[in-house]
Amino acid sequence: MAGALTIRRDVMCAEDLRKLAKCESSWRTAARMLAIANAMNGMSRADAARLAGLERQALRKAVLRFNSEGLTGLKDRPSPGRPPILCRAEQALLRARLARRYSEDEDEDWTLPRLCAWIEATFGKRLHRTSLSRLLRTLDVSVPRYRSKKIHSVRQSSKEAGEASNPS
Repeated sequence: MAGALTIRRDVMCAEDLRKLAKCESSWRTAARMLAIANAMNGMSRADAARLAGLERQALRKAVLRFNSEGLTGLKDRPSPGRPPILCRAEQALLRARLARRYSEDEDEDWTLPRLCAWIEATFGKRLHRTSLSRLLRTLDVSVPRYRSKKIHSVRQSSKEAGEASNPS
């Protein structure tokens, strides 16, 4: 069996790692820093990991990342997550469609159900209105709200009254 991995000491000493761990907002990163600091002070790897709340294998991976990347290697890496439902091109088309606000045929505001139907007809992808609302927030587009029929009828009647008073 091979010996323990050597830990880089040119980046930081154990005391500085402990100070940084106290200021770190992520408990996982802080635990990795503390475990490496314990190991740098001569503690056995198993004890250093246990006192920091890690498994020995997790400490080994942290040491490998610390040796290759320095302190940035101790931070959590972003998980890939689920791929977006609409690709960038489709998101751009959606944003352009919302920029126009009104369709050429109808004089109605876009609501989430109407947008969901438009997306399904245009891209062949089904979205729930909650998912669409979340997508619109990430695109930094104002989220359309439902309009009651009463508000719509008042708006329509005020338009008709405006046209009747201003005949051209």
